[in-house]
Amino acid sequence: MSESLVVLLAWGTLVGLDLVSVVQSMIARPLVAGTVSGLILGDPLAGATVGAILELFALDVLPVGAVRYPDYGIGTVAATATAAHAPGVLGTGVAVCVGLAIAYLGELSIRFVRHRNTMDVRRWREELEAGDVPTIVKTQLCGVCRDTVRSLAVTVLGLLVAMGVYRWGPVTVEDTILVTMVVTG
Repeated sequence: MSESLVVLLAWGTLVGLDLVSVVQSMIARPLVAGTVSGLILGDPLAGATVGAILELFALDVLPVGAVRYPDYGIGTVAATATAAHAPGVLGTGVAVCVGLAIAYLGELSIRFVRHRNTMDVRRWREELEAGDVPTIVKTQLCGVCRDTVRSLAVTVLGLLVAMGVYRWGPVTVEDTILVTMVVTG
């Protein structure tokens, strides 16, 4: 396993955690996630390009409360991995398609984690209402651990899709240009 792949897996996991579970330092924003992913892969232009396009999708979402939202950060990591292996900007459209697919899959995984966290709160309701510190810590740690596993799993899937698209993606330059035009439009 190459060193950059390990770093990219760690980066994708951190990006996923930043969306909800930890400090929310804005590394989950597509522009940041893409640019750093591009730096990791040696193609910061591909990362910034894909990140800027996916940022436009993400600007339409206000993640407050129980609102459902795609995980554009991890999607951008996968999209950057796709774009970094394409010649020039030809793979941008295909990469954005990969990013959107992974982002919406990430949304489903976030809903699963929220459901499991809710089950914990219901299970330990009396202790939590009483202010039992060990139960509060246990509840928080369970949620963060779940989100870590979720973030890692979605990142792994995203990178597998990126490798698959790179290997079996659009065959012709015309196909790639068409996909890029449709996605950018």
